[in-house]
Amino acid sequence: MSTTQSSNSLFFSLLNSNQEFNLGFQIVWTLLRVMAGLLMIHNGFDKLADVQGFADNVVDAAMGLPFPIFFTYCAAYGEIIGAVLLILGLLTRPAAVTLFGTMLMAIYFHLRADGFVISAFEMATLYASCYSFFIVNGGGAFSLDALITNKLEQN
Repeated sequence: MSTTQSSNSLFFSLLNSNQEFNLGFQIVWTLLRVMAGLLMIHNGFDKLADVQGFADNVVDAAMGLPFPIFFTYCAAYGEIIGAVLLILGLLTRPAAVTLFGTMLMAIYFHLRADGFVISAFEMATLYASCYSFFIVNGGGAFSLDALITNKLEQN
């Protein structure tokens, strides 16, 4: 296998979904992808609305991370850009990895700030579970990833 074939194969496997076509399942898969993205966008914009406050109160004080303003911007833009990519089903797996990472940090924040109080970190855990589904399975049949892989297969 040549280097070009290997690169194309890696790119194809990154975009290709794992499931066979079942219309009902694909519709629900698409709805989950779109809703998980739409509901996440506001979290990124909330961080951008008060960068200094989030950096001081969450990233620095509660989580103890260095460079709190830098990490606030990383989280905010990761959530906004990742959510848009997830909605479109474009580069779904990398977008889901980014969103999953921000949710792991949110879970860590809630555990560190509130202890093992389920209500404090349940939403972040639900989001993380959704994003792990997309990491494993991709964007589904109704995604730009599927459109791209279908075009690649035709060539």
